[in-house]
Amino acid sequence: MIDISTAFAGGKKAFAAFITAGDPTLEDTKRYLGIIQDCGADIIEVGIPFSDPIAEGEVIQDADARALAGGATLDKIFQMVEGVQKKVPYLFMTYANPVYFYGYARFFERCRRAGVSGVIIPDIPFEESGEVKEVAANYGVTVIDMVAPTSEERIKKVCAQSRGFIYLVSSLGVTGMRSHIDTNISSVYGRIRAVTDTPVCVGFGISSPEQAKKMAGECDGAIVGSAIVKIIGQEGSHADEKLADFITSVASAVHSV
Repeated sequence: MIDISTAFAGGKKAFAAFITAGDPTLEDTKRYLGIIQDCGADIIEVGIPFSDPIAEGEVIQDADARALAGGATLDKIFQMVEGVQKKVPYLFMTYANPVYFYGYARFFERCRRAGVSGVIIPDIPFEESGEVKEVAANYGVTVIDMVAPTSEERIKKVCAQSRGFIYLVSSLGVTGMRSHIDTNISSVYGRIRAVTDTPVCVGFGISSPEQAKKMAGECDGAIVGSAIVKIIGQEGSHADEKLADFITSVASAVHSV
């Protein structure tokens, strides 16, 4: 697996790209992963489809439903990701239920074997994440903490122990494209920096190269998900060209900061 820190080497701003595994097929996903890393993404988040993705907006919910209907299972996703020639760190974004029922040790052993460097599990509260982090660490996998622009005390509590990078949620609510992000990211970033030097990436709502550039300018990187998933949802198995154009434009914007 590739260390997450390489995405931020030399103070570089990181572009993290999200894609739902199995939408429209796992074969398509594997091809799209190659396009995404070749076109400039520094981190790739692979979403494991789930029947009740509480953190996701309509675009990713629909992608999850299509992937599940198409037969995307955890074992098949592990097998697909393991077969990808990785050039950047790969993460899984999933939920507590699939990890718990697969078995913590078994799940993270498969992550290691597949070359997956980290996981994001939005529905496990920080206060309850100790066990899963301990098991993940035994297999060299990093659990990424998410923090919202909330109280000073909570930011200190979460960020003091964070590893890999901190996922700063730009807006309260679910994922999805937003025309404006009103949160004062610079202010929240400053509060995090007072606690830790772990890199901070902003996600939730970033839908354009311009937004990604602005967010990367205020912290250490930008995460784009719904806009990518929307292209694939519209184009299905023929998204190669539009996906490449969009990823290239976002990567160029983020790396220009």
